[in-house]
Amino acid sequence: MIENQKIRPAQVVGPLGEPLTLESLPPANTTRWVVRRKAEVVAAVNGGLLTVDEACARYSLTLEEFAGWQRAVDRSGMHGLRVTRIQYYKSLYERQQKY
Repeated sequence: MIENQKIRPAQVVGPLGEPLTLESLPPANTTRWVVRRKAEVVAAVNGGLLTVDEACARYSLTLEEFAGWQRAVDRSGMHGLRVTRIQYYKSLYERQQKY
């Protein structure tokens, strides 16, 4: 019987258009999460380079934290990942949902 194997890409397109590989992702011991690093992890998961579980384990993230990053990118792009603008984008999204 042939075993199904998940084939992963060697690289995916990063948030700034550059190629991302497992080696070019932020280090596993990252503690300072700037917008670019968050967006790279989200792009790696969306492109199939990592699974959600692998990303959460590698970076010690909760599923809720990663899902928040992914939601922010989907709604507002990389700008939505800025900690200083979370409240602004949250209220903007809520207003858009009313109409």
